[in-house]
Amino acid sequence: MNQDFRQGRVRLGDLLIEAGLIDDAQLQRALQEQKRTGVKLGRAVVDLGFISETRLLKALSEQLRIPFVELPHYKFDPALTQSLPEAVARRFRVIVLSRQGDGLLLGMADPLNLYALDEAERLLGKRVHPAVVLEADLLAALDRIYRRSSEIASLAGELDERLEEADFDFGGISQDNQDAPVVRLLQTLFEDAVQMKASDIHIEPDDKVLRLRLRIDGVLNEQLIKETRIASALVMRLKILAGLDISEKRLPQDGRFNIRVKNRNLDVRVSTLPVQFGESVVLRLLDQSAGVFSLDGTGMPVEMLERFRQLLRRPHGLVLVTGPTGSGKTTTLYAGLAELNSAETKIITVEDPVEYRLPRISQVQVNPKIELTFARVLRAALRQDPDIVLVGEIRDGETAEIALRAALTGHLVLSTLHTNDALTSPLRLIDMGAEPFLVANALNAVLAQRLVRRVCEHCREEHAPEEREQRWLEVIHGRPLNGRCFVRGRGCHHCHNTGYLGRIGVYELLEVNAAMAAALRRNDPQAFVDAARRQPHYRPLAPVALDYALAGLTSVDEVFRVSASLVEEFD
Repeated sequence: MNQDFRQGRVRLGDLLIEAGLIDDAQLQRALQEQKRTGVKLGRAVVDLGFISETRLLKALSEQLRIPFVELPHYKFDPALTQSLPEAVARRFRVIVLSRQGDGLLLGMADPLNLYALDEAERLLGKRVHPAVVLEADLLAALDRIYRRSSEIASLAGELDERLEEADFDFGGISQDNQDAPVVRLLQTLFEDAVQMKASDIHIEPDDKVLRLRLRIDGVLNEQLIKETRIASALVMRLKILAGLDISEKRLPQDGRFNIRVKNRNLDVRVSTLPVQFGESVVLRLLDQSAGVFSLDGTGMPVEMLERFRQLLRRPHGLVLVTGPTGSGKTTTLYAGLAELNSAETKIITVEDPVEYRLPRISQVQVNPKIELTFARVLRAALRQDPDIVLVGEIRDGETAEIALRAALTGHLVLSTLHTNDALTSPLRLIDMGAEPFLVANALNAVLAQRLVRRVCEHCREEHAPEEREQRWLEVIHGRPLNGRCFVRGRGCHHCHNTGYLGRIGVYELLEVNAAMAAALRRNDPQAFVDAARRQPHYRPLAPVALDYALAGLTSVDEVFRVSASLVEEFD
């Protein structure tokens, strides 16, 4: 390595001019910008557009004779990386990459920061060799590697000691003291959830442990806390935040509150449930900062998306979105509402609870405690001269009938239903007590959906299914696969060793035609199913999920998860 670098005689401006990347006039302009804004010279040169950040770092790498490392494809050793405290790594924008000779290779966003080098060497107790990395990639890697698990465990222990000193008096920790251990523990738990892009936090007391679980990409990840007595303190604090009755521990309660975490506004839905060893709490996290998804961002195939948009542009009729809890039904409906929202259109929603807040739309939250039910609000909403009505969920025959009659009287009605697929949805409405002729005349279409996990791009590898799996896949596909390849994830730091990173929607769209409507009027389920399967645009969920696997987007296991009923039937 260049000795001038270690002795502190290297200046970035001189390096850039020597490499021919900027001229003297540009350097003087960048120095003025640095003086005006206080940013580092390298950031000033990039922000002024004189050079890209990647080219700047590669030039530093060449001039200083140190490596340039691309972090998105780098395989980290989490234990080695975490040997440097997170606070130091974030402060100096550095990350431990690997062992190198007698020391460690240290990725640095600013390799000229000699103080950062010296501090890293002091803390690690070893010689440090610098490498250049992009700052944005470094921060993303720090978020992935430095989980808050150890911090959560430490705060849980501190809270447990405080409770022991207080002889189980929770009064003091329930006050608005931001330094209280319970407050810091919850804050850290929320930060970890946001960092991991979790949709839910589960707090579950057990006999000898407290389980903290995050639902990430639809799958729960567990951390065990041995200090069981802190569960009551956590539940009490959450009840205070959500405005719930802290003295009531025998009945379930629901509430909500807002919190700002890592520059994100979270709407937190709280559900408590009395269990054997205390109260279980589930927190649903809704990121209001992210805004509402667009239909283009749902992952729906282009042809299906255009047909769905045409259905939303119809002046009247009922459009259902179906699927199990957590399949993204509400997100799809809100994406559709966002496109329909205009100054010329009156939109009313009836929800439990209101999940996303949209301007110009009248959103009503039902409240069964005061008999403000779906049916009652829906009747009142129809007297408000709406063009479009969204019913959060059709749960009973009364709501179904009102929604169907509204769809027949000039309103576009959108709603969700808990059914497994599109074919069973119209039949479910009839089972609820809706008249078959109402369903036949009012129902325009049913969109059924699931969310499948994407295979991680960083650790994907080819995967050949076993013979039995191959036969199942050919049943779903309807013809031989002839040795087609599939992929799966090995597991890496990017996907937290799960093999998956993110999710994508799988959809089936069933548009009701004359033959299907006639079968519904006769209340003939088999004729309806036969007519639906003859519909040229209809494809069931399982073959669509298999298409995603064949395209390398998801794995065979995820296909089987979507088509579980078919696999059991074949089995």
